[in-house]
Amino acid sequence: MRFSSKEPKPLVNGYMIQSICCLLPYLTRFHLSTSESNNIVSMDRPLFFLSCLISFQVPDPAAATLDMLKLGPLAFQGTMCFYSESSANTQGYQSADLALRLTHQRTSLELKNFYQGELQRAVLGDWSQPVGITPLFTLAGEVHATLYFYTTSVTTALTDSRLSEDSTAGKPQKVGCSGCLSSAVMGRSGALRVWPFGTNMQLLLPLVLCVTCIHGLFPPQPRVFLSFQELQKTQSFEYYTLSEKAMDYRILFMDEDQDRMYVGCKDHVLSMDINNISQTTLKIFWPASTSKVEECQMAGKDPTHGCGNFLRVIQPYNRTHLFICGSGAYSPVCAYVNRGRRPEEQVFQISSRAESGKGRCSFNPQVNTVSVMLNQELFSGMYIDFMGTDAAIFRSLTTRNAVRTDQHNSKWLSEPVFIDAHLIPDGSDPNDAKLYFFLRERLTDSSGNTKNIHAMVARVCPNDTGGQRSLVNKWTTFLKARLVCSVLEEDGTETHFDELENVFLLETDHPKGLLIFGVFTSTSSVFRGSAVCVYNMADILTVFNGPFAHREGPNFQWVAFQGRIPYPRPGTCPGGAFTPHIQSTKEFPDDVVTFVRNHPVMFNPIYPVGRKPLVVRTHADYKYTSIAVDQVTAADGHYQVLFLGTDKGTVQKVVVLPSNGSLDEDLILEELEVFKKQSPITNLQISSKKQQLYVSSEHGVSQVSLHRCNAYGSACADCCLARDPYCAWDGLSCSRFYPTGKRRSRRQDIMHGNPLTQCRGFNLKAYRNAVEMTQYGVKNNTTFLECQPKSPQASVKWLIQRDNDRRKEVKLSDRVVSTNHGLLIRSVHSSDQGLYYCLATENGFKRTLAKIHLQILSEALVSALSNKHSPWGWAASLHPKALVSALSPAETLAMHQYCKERKQMQSLQNIQSPMRGDLGKLKPLLDHRKSRNRRNHLLGE
Repeated sequence: MRFSSKEPKPLVNGYMIQSICCLLPYLTRFHLSTSESNNIVSMDRPLFFLSCLISFQVPDPAAATLDMLKLGPLAFQGTMCFYSESSANTQGYQSADLALRLTHQRTSLELKNFYQGELQRAVLGDWSQPVGITPLFTLAGEVHATLYFYTTSVTTALTDSRLSEDSTAGKPQKVGCSGCLSSAVMGRSGALRVWPFGTNMQLLLPLVLCVTCIHGLFPPQPRVFLSFQELQKTQSFEYYTLSEKAMDYRILFMDEDQDRMYVGCKDHVLSMDINNISQTTLKIFWPASTSKVEECQMAGKDPTHGCGNFLRVIQPYNRTHLFICGSGAYSPVCAYVNRGRRPEEQVFQISSRAESGKGRCSFNPQVNTVSVMLNQELFSGMYIDFMGTDAAIFRSLTTRNAVRTDQHNSKWLSEPVFIDAHLIPDGSDPNDAKLYFFLRERLTDSSGNTKNIHAMVARVCPNDTGGQRSLVNKWTTFLKARLVCSVLEEDGTETHFDELENVFLLETDHPKGLLIFGVFTSTSSVFRGSAVCVYNMADILTVFNGPFAHREGPNFQWVAFQGRIPYPRPGTCPGGAFTPHIQSTKEFPDDVVTFVRNHPVMFNPIYPVGRKPLVVRTHADYKYTSIAVDQVTAADGHYQVLFLGTDKGTVQKVVVLPSNGSLDEDLILEELEVFKKQSPITNLQISSKKQQLYVSSEHGVSQVSLHRCNAYGSACADCCLARDPYCAWDGLSCSRFYPTGKRRSRRQDIMHGNPLTQCRGFNLKAYRNAVEMTQYGVKNNTTFLECQPKSPQASVKWLIQRDNDRRKEVKLSDRVVSTNHGLLIRSVHSSDQGLYYCLATENGFKRTLAKIHLQILSEALVSALSNKHSPWGWAASLHPKALVSALSPAETLAMHQYCKERKQMQSLQNIQSPMRGDLGKLKPLLDHRKSRNRRNHLLGE
């Protein structure tokens, strides 16, 4: 196409070339496929980059009309900007914002009527009468799309002048923090998933601003989030599954000496190489017998999740064999497995002879079974009967007599859920070592009416053989105490997290020795949350050596027992340091055995270190289910790094920093999606030697490295601000930190994370500069200045500079709203024009994230350029390639040079944080798209 000499010369400048560079790659990927049979129009891939697509307006209508002419078809035809002659429909530009940024390919017939009905009428106006624009969607077709309204983007699209005024009275609405719709579900990432609810779209405005107002109530966000697909690309991740079906995988035993990990699931036993779980995995198929499965189904049990052989016990019997047990379709069964003497033998065979699993494994696979093997004796915590009413701590597989807890005695066990079991020494004498069982149970209150859930820890002596005349074949050393994990409020009240989910034992150099980390939850009707509490073993021993609980008085209140305590003290192991002359519990006096039967509970509860939780999460859409802890040595001290599994199938890496407040400061360094399908994490196992974390859920087993330092960024400041004890700046990149060796160039500051002191000489001034961008807004319309910091710990401040005036902080109001993703300006005024600076501050370190030159256009200009009767109406039918061909060779060369420089500049900038939530799931679709030839025809040919 040629332009007449009377037309103004095209202005090939930076903003125009930048617009074309940004736009062309995405327009060439845009594809519409139409099926004549059902007239379905779908999008081949998501459309992004609103800033490139809606900013193609002119800065000066008088001087650059031709620029608008050239860029207009790109903006209009490529962005679904549907305008009409009426001023009300000039808001279609925000509709492009909504559709382009927030629409992705996901078939959803449920949204057809909503997308074509409510959204069309409330936001886009009448699509059936587009003026001067060829519509990209046909109303007769079914649009398959799922709309995700992110907080800022929804606000951008829905707070135009038409939606912000009352439809009947024509008066501006006052938007507050009330009126959040129950039909919109807010996710962890701050996203709003809006489903068809049949209400006026006008109601969404207070909803969006409500989210902004109450943002402080939500839990902290991870610095880095990696989806399953992104995690696979890091080369630090392995995944294994037998089937796409849920098979309830459990990591039951890890042998680091032989580099093997043993996993039980439905009808299978797996032996995995802990160096790479996806290689050399040995399998044993061990299903329940056909007759047992039929009996199970006839009893009305779940055929999928109950009537199978779910492995729940894998314990080392000796150097060459394992002892395994499964639920056996509600008929527990056990067997021995030969695993060989050395791992290179690749031996993994099950014995042909099976044994009864009663007293060793629960009948119901949905009920936890915990076990410990000591000297070829199995100690189990489980339910011993088919109906699941008889809970017991049981010793079996022994040449001595079997021993269990007192049956149907609620003082001992009351509807327990067993969590874990460990042998923990008590002093230097091995006979004083005790088995600790961690559990939660329902205990009646003083009135005897209400049963409250409490976290408990119980213990027995492994060499307990029961009493001689009382408690025959019952534990005579059984004691238990309550574990308290609570937050003390300022008014003195305590908020308790009573449901124990998981525990982890950490050996430390601490003077009090072993540390026990526990994950607790609270799921009451008025409060939900998760917490992590840590206990010193010395404090636990103090409670078990303290007073016993006793009920007395008319209300049977719990009080400390004040009477005489028999000798030897109840709970003492025979043959230990305190009872060397007593070789068996059968030698205990009768008063000792009677006292244990009637007073198994300790009066004092066990409080965590500092009487406060280490980590607290409230107002979250997830809860913690499991934990593993690593002790890491950094340049400025030792830190405990917590790996926390959630019921959403993710793993959070958290570092806890000491603080002077009531709670320690915890930072979520990263959150990882470790499974394809979302399901609760059931087990976490950590290998500090291998620097690997192993995760299981009902869908499979994953292996992930403990650190991914390059994910934090490619600059010293990013590495320092991450505050990951595993990582440090080595002068070139963020890499693994090793405490040994004399490496002065290693920059690390976990406690303060101050790049000003750690990154001197690494061009910190570059962070204060940002590439200036030009953005255009329409007067009396809504515009959005996008700026999102990498770190959720950073605070953002907006400054504006008008002409040559000094920078001033932007005054926020109902019209100018700061959101998590940028600055929203509703009903743009001429005074809003200027240069905007987005400043992020973290730990005193400031950087300029964005410089946006906002220029305001009049509504008359936009309407004139989009009117089919205007001199530029023919531009709406042009194909984008025709516009590029209109450039002169010199202009084309300048465009390519600009694009090249732009690309080089972006490669030197910091790597952007991964996209969160469902937008992050779209990234693999873009990265792995297949190249193919596309036929481009002008619409209407």
